[in-house]
Amino acid sequence: MAVFGFIVFGLAGLIIGGELLVRGAVSTASAFHISPMVIGLTIVGFGTSTPELVTSLQAALFGSPGIAIGNVVGSNISNILLIMGIAVLLAPIAVDPKAFRRDGAVMVLATGLCVAIVLMGEVGRITGAVFIAFLIAYLTYTFVSEKRTTNSPASAMYEAEAEAVPGPDHALGVSLMLTVAGLILTIVGARYLVSGAISAAELVGMSETVIGLTIVAIGTSMPELVTSVIAVRKGQGEVALGNVLGSNIFNILCILGATAIVQPMDVPAQILRLDIWVMGAATALLVMFARTGGRIGRREGGVMLLCYGAYLTWLLV
Repeated sequence: MAVFGFIVFGLAGLIIGGELLVRGAVSTASAFHISPMVIGLTIVGFGTSTPELVTSLQAALFGSPGIAIGNVVGSNISNILLIMGIAVLLAPIAVDPKAFRRDGAVMVLATGLCVAIVLMGEVGRITGAVFIAFLIAYLTYTFVSEKRTTNSPASAMYEAEAEAVPGPDHALGVSLMLTVAGLILTIVGARYLVSGAISAAELVGMSETVIGLTIVAIGTSMPELVTSVIAVRKGQGEVALGNVLGSNIFNILCILGATAIVQPMDVPAQILRLDIWVMGAATALLVMFARTGGRIGRREGGVMLLCYGAYLTWLLV
C-alpha cells in the first residue's frame, strides 16, 4: 500500500504544484506587463508541461528510461486521444485553418522527428540539443511573426490561453510565492511519483515503460486537462486545441530534448514496437479531424476516446 500511496501523493503534488506554478507564473508575468500573447505562447505552455519535464528528468537520473521516454510518448497520446476527446465531447471545437496551419505543422514535424530519432534506438545529447534549438527557433519565429501581424487568429488564441488560466491577479510577492511553491511541490511530487512507479512495476510485474505510458503520462497531463476543460466551458474551444498542440510540441522538443542533454537514454523495445507508432497515428488523426469540416465534433471526440480505450486495453490486458 505504501507504494501506491507514493504514486497518489506524487500525482497530487504534480497536479496541485503544476496548477500553482502556472497561476503564479502568469500572475507574475502580468505584474511585469508582459503581453497576453507572450504569456499564452510561452509561460502557459512551459507551465503546463512542467510536471512532464520534472518527472522525465528525475526518471532519467534514476536510470529509468522507460518512464522518462514513456512519459513523453504517453503524454502526447493522452493529450490527443483522452484530453482532446473529453474537450470536444463537452463542446465541439471550431478550427481556424490559419491558426492551426503553423502550429499543426510544427507538431507534425516534431512528431516525425521524434519517431525518426526513437527508431535509431537512442536519444543522445546531440539530439537533445537539436530539439532545444528547434524549440527556440519555433518560439522566436512565432513571436516575431505574431508581432508583425495584427489581430491574427493565432495571436488571439495565445491571448485566450493566458486568459483561460483560472484565478485573479495577485500582488507580485504573492505571485512569486505561488510560483516557487508550485515548483517545489512539482519537484517533490515527481520524486514520489517516479519512486512509486518504479516500485509498483516491480511489485505487479509490469514494465516501467508501461507504467510510464499510463499512470505517469496521464497524471502529468492533468494540467492540460484542467486548462482545456476550463477553456471549453468558457466557450474558448480554440484554446483547448492550441493547448494540446503546444503541449505536444513542448513535450518532444523541450522535455525529451532537455532530458536527453542531462542524461542520454536508450529507447525501450516496447516503445519501438508499438507506442511511438500510436503517437504518430494519434497525431495524424488529430490533423485529419482538424482539417476536415472546419470543426472537431462530438463524433470525432468519441472516436478519440474509443481509440484511447483500445490502446490502454492493449497495454494492460
